[in-house]
Order: sequence, then C-alpha cells, then structure tokens
Amino acid sequence: MDFLTAPFLIDSGRFSGPVLVTGAGGCLGAWTTAILVRSGVPVIPTDLQKSPGRVALIMGEAAANALDWSALDVTDGLAVAELVETRNVQAIVHLAGLQVPHCAANPALGARVNVEGTVNVLEAARHNGIERVVFASSVAAHAFPAGSGFKETLYGAYKVANEQAAFVYWADWQVPSICLRPNVVYGVARDQGISSKNTIGIQAAVLDEAYDIPFTGPYSWLYAGEAAAAFIASVSADGDGFHAFDLNGRYETIEMGLSELDRLEPRHRVVASGAPFPFPSDLDETPLRAHVPDYPALSVRDGIAATHRAFSLLKEAGRLPSLPV
Repeated sequence: MDFLTAPFLIDSGRFSGPVLVTGAGGCLGAWTTAILVRSGVPVIPTDLQKSPGRVALIMGEAAANALDWSALDVTDGLAVAELVETRNVQAIVHLAGLQVPHCAANPALGARVNVEGTVNVLEAARHNGIERVVFASSVAAHAFPAGSGFKETLYGAYKVANEQAAFVYWADWQVPSICLRPNVVYGVARDQGISSKNTIGIQAAVLDEAYDIPFTGPYSWLYAGEAAAAFIASVSADGDGFHAFDLNGRYETIEMGLSELDRLEPRHRVVASGAPFPFPSDLDETPLRAHVPDYPALSVRDGIAATHRAFSLLKEAGRLPSLPV
C-alpha cells in the first residue's frame, strides 16, 4: 500500500527530533503517522490506547503494529506534559478530538476532549519551549458568529474556542501555533463523522453494496493524504506567531464524484440524495500555501482512483472493513 503515501513523503531533515501525533488512531492521525514514518521521521503516535487499525489500512498491519504507541488522554494535563518532556518532543500535530455527533451526544465530554485537550497541548508546548505546533480546527468554525447561514454545532463552537485560546497563548506567552480548518476529508480510513459519506460511497461500490450519500451538489473534496501533508508542512519549520488557515481541497460536486465512480465501478449501486452539505465548500487555502512549505495537491479524480484501488486491494486481502453502521 506504499502507493498511498508515496506522493506525500518529505525530507526527514526538516525535523531534529520526535513528532508527537495526538489522535493517531483517527483518519488524519493515521495518515500523518504513516507519512512521517515512511519519510524516516521519528514519530510518537498517541491515542487513548494503542489503535493501529486505521494506520494498518494505509501502511500494512506489520508496520502499524511496530509503531511506538503511547496511550495518552489529552484531558490529563499532567500526562500530556510528562510525555512531551520525557520523550524530547520537538513538534506536535494535535488531532485528538471528538466529532460532531459525539459532541452532540455528550457535550461535557466533547468540551473536555476538544477544548481542554487543546489547552493541555498548548501548555505543554509553552513549558517545554516547543515552537512547532499545529492543531485541527474545522470548517464548522465558520458557522460562528451565529447567522452565517451554516449549521451551528457544539463541535464548531469548541473549535472557535481553541482558535481564540491559541491566539492568547501567542499574545501572552509567545507560544507559536498554526490552526488548520480542514473541510471534507475523504480517503482510506475515513469511516466516521457526517462528512465521511462520500468515502463510504466508494467503499460501498467496492463491496458491491447499495448506498445513498445523503448530500448533493457542491462539496469539498480534501484527500486525506493531502490534508496530512498540510499538517506536516505546518510543523516543518519553527512558528512565528498564531495563524489560522482554511484547508479546502478541491471544490467540486457530489455528482462529479459519482461520475468518477461510474468509470471505476460501472455497475455500482451508489446514489446521492438530499440537500447540499450544510457547510461552505469553496474556502480559499491560498493563504495557507503561501505560509507553509509546499506540499502536494491531488485532483479529485486521482484521489478517488487511489481510494478505490486501496479498497479493492484490501478487499482482495480480506481486510476491507464492513460499511460503518
């Protein structure tokens, strides 16, 4: 499966020590970990527990199980601080967080993980002099202030709080960080959240199952490898302040994605219905690309083809998961 990460490999000389990846068991965390490891960069992947399942889809089971996992609860500030200090962390890619449905189901836990967890990461960076920190906000932050026309969620509110907190950490204590707001991420290992449905549609086609993507019209297609590469680029040099950038990918439609699926799986049973996705689809990522070192971009056609190929190979090997419930 090396073809998945091959376009995004980087020069390991950009890093002088280990990169801490929180939420490494999630989709973006898995891709970030896989790209860094294959590039020869020392990585400390963390999650609540060893979680190699998604990483294994990208880099293989043996490589995923060989990773030096550390269990880490980002709501435990002392544990975050201890890991950063004792493992000589030089850069942090903070991706741990609960998504829209989970925040709605348990708002207090969502606040602890998404907001307190980010503050704990910033505190650890502050007290250890770390000048390379990037964390994930979300396009959902654009729903605020209320009345923007986009769907307001607790998840989005927590992301806004993180952006403002990071600004204060720079203003008061000169802790540099970059905040990225990914739009709709798709690709291997994207299997949960309201914006995972286009990826699940590709998986359904490979599994020869019927599936209805519940959105139509304009959509952001941000390939997971490209998104991970943007996060890595954001910590490949020392920071110089607090910056927040949109990370959009390609502005296309759900229907365009289905037309690509027609080409790859002519007999698929995937359709799309419903209203447009309730968040902006055409955000400008030019400021991000002007600020960080260059990283690759992938067309929707190439991204869907790579995802389809990977799912097909996983199916042949008996390793393609069932469709998420």
